[in-house]
Amino acid sequence: MNSLQKLQLLGQSPWQDNISRDQLVSGTLQDMVNDGEITGLTSNPTIFQQAISGSNDYDVTISNLSSQGLDTEAIFYALASEDIIQAADIFGSVYTSTGGTDGFVSLEVSPRLAMDTSATVSEAIQLWERVDRPNLMIKIPATIPGLEAITMAISAGISVNVTLIFSVDRYSKVIEAYMAGLEKRVENGQDITEVNSVASFFISRIDTLVDARLEDMLVTDIETDSMRGRAAIANANLAYKLFQDSISSGRWTALEEQGAHVQRPLWASTSTKDPKYSDVLYVESLIAKNTVNTMPPSTMQAFKDHGNATLGLDMGPEKASRHMEKLSSLGISMDEISAKLETDGVASFRESYEQLLSVIEERSIDLTTEGTSSATAP
Repeated sequence: MNSLQKLQLLGQSPWQDNISRDQLVSGTLQDMVNDGEITGLTSNPTIFQQAISGSNDYDVTISNLSSQGLDTEAIFYALASEDIIQAADIFGSVYTSTGGTDGFVSLEVSPRLAMDTSATVSEAIQLWERVDRPNLMIKIPATIPGLEAITMAISAGISVNVTLIFSVDRYSKVIEAYMAGLEKRVENGQDITEVNSVASFFISRIDTLVDARLEDMLVTDIETDSMRGRAAIANANLAYKLFQDSISSGRWTALEEQGAHVQRPLWASTSTKDPKYSDVLYVESLIAKNTVNTMPPSTMQAFKDHGNATLGLDMGPEKASRHMEKLSSLGISMDEISAKLETDGVASFRESYEQLLSVIEERSIDLTTEGTSSATAP
C-alpha cells in the first residue's frame, strides 16, 4: 500500500488538482482511480489555461464549435464541461462506494464574476444543470459577494467547493454560509442528503508572502529563522480547530440529524514553492480526519514516492496560536496578508481566464483559416 492509499485509511481524501484531455483519453486518470490512489479532482482557470494552450487535444472541438458561431467563452465552457463530465463519470464509482461523500470533481464559475453575487449564482445553476452529475461541485470564491452566493447555491441544491479561503475569520463565514444554505432547504421541506461542500483553504501562498516579509526584516536570529515556512501550517491548524468546533455545535447536530454532509476542509495550493522545504511539507503536515488534500501531479507523485502518511496536524491549535502571536509582534498582520492574497488570487485566476479565452480565440481563427485554405486548395 502506497502513501496515497494510506491517507484514505487515516480519514483524508487525496484529490488531484489538475485535469487534461490527455489524462482522460489515455486512461491515466481511470487507472489512478482504479488503483485507489485518488478519490476526487479539482480544476480552476489556470489549470484549463495550461491544458488547452499546452496541447492540440482540443483543436477539433474548438474548430467545430467556432464554425457554429459560438463565442470564446461559450467554447471554453463547452470544452470544460466535456472534460468535467468525463472526469465525473470516472469518479462515479468512488461517489457510489462512499455513499455520496467522496468522488467529486470541481468546475469553477467565471473569475469575472467574483464580486457579483447574482451573476455567480446564475452561472452556478447553469453549470450545474449542464454537467448534470451528482458528484459535481461548483467552485465559488469566498469573497464577500461570494458568501451570499454560496448560501444561495447550497439552498438551490448545488454542491459547492468554496475556493480562495486564506483567513480563519473568512473561513468562519464560509461555515456560516454553508449551514445557512442547508437550513433554508430544511425550512422549505427540501432534501439535504445529496448536497455536499468542501472549504478550500489555501496553504503555500501564505508562506510565500510571510516568508518574504520575514526576509525583508533582515532579522537573522535563530528564533525568527525557524518561523519561516510555518505560518501556513499554523493557519491551517487554527482552521481545523474551527472546523471541529463547528461540527460539535448544536446547530450542526440539528442539520446532521436531517442527513447533512460535513463541509470538509480542503487543503489547496499544497505544492511547495520554496526549494529549501520538503516537496511534501504541506501534505505530511496536514493529515487529519474529515479533510481533503488536493495536489498537483508533481506533489502527488512525490508523496506517493517518499511521503510519510501519519495522522496528526503538525502543530495543534495552541502552538499555532503562539506562532501567530509571534508574527503579530513582529508587525506581520495575518489579516493584511489574507486580504492581499485574496485580491491577488482573484486577479490571478482572472488573468489566466482572459489568457485562456485569448488562446481559444487565436485557435479558432487559425483553425478556420486552415479549414478555408484546405477547402480552396486545388
